[in-house]
Amino acid sequence: MGEQGKVFFVGAGPGDPKLITVKGMEVLGIADVVVYDRLLSMELLAYAPKEAVRIDCGKRKDHHTIPQEQINDILVDYARQGKTVVRLKGGDPSIFGRVGEEAEYCADHHIPFEIVPGVTSGIAAPIYAGIPLTHRNHAASVTFVTGHRRTDKDAPDIPWEHLAKGVDTVVFYMGMSNLPRIQEQLMMYGRQADTPVALIRWGTMDKQEVLSGQLWNIAQEAEQVQFKSPVIIVVGEVVKLREKLDWFQSSGCIKELQYF
Repeated sequence: MGEQGKVFFVGAGPGDPKLITVKGMEVLGIADVVVYDRLLSMELLAYAPKEAVRIDCGKRKDHHTIPQEQINDILVDYARQGKTVVRLKGGDPSIFGRVGEEAEYCADHHIPFEIVPGVTSGIAAPIYAGIPLTHRNHAASVTFVTGHRRTDKDAPDIPWEHLAKGVDTVVFYMGMSNLPRIQEQLMMYGRQADTPVALIRWGTMDKQEVLSGQLWNIAQEAEQVQFKSPVIIVVGEVVKLREKLDWFQSSGCIKELQYF
């Protein structure tokens, strides 16, 4: 039996291909196989050798190109063939990226692996919109939350009361389809209706768009202008800072809509 390969779980960053880490780029350069997600720049695939096998396993709403169980098997099967496998994930693999499950599968099958962190969109998209998630005068805490609702019985409950009253800045991933519920739950549990909210679409990219409003009306305004995924949702007083700090918009790259 030949030498066993290795799996590298690599964070591709939030969208702008230049935001991948140096190590992530180096690992791509030695890949025999690249198994990549949908929400990342296809320019990154050029860092892999021309002869590397490229496998698209991107998940789309209600449709998985390749089922998760098959993705797990692909990683293990190629590694057992002695290949260097790069599992390229959008953002950071450990933030709603299922790296825990995939790495666990490798560990269970005695496949060596390494995890290369990436810049998560929940941090990068807001700062590209001029929104620092913490600020000594406005926010001492931040929480990242999945806005995607699982329906199985093992799905953890979202602590709405804590998010409404105990956290200064709340960042939701994958939440656009559930934005009316997010709005409703936060206000029901005590978040002020006039809390600033920003929706950031295609964050860090030239096509980035930002919709700003307040908690009480943001879902309705998003529906009115058909503001669709992929979107990062930021709730908190720090959203006001984009009036001064919106450096990316000033470069003329992005669109903005405001509702107050």
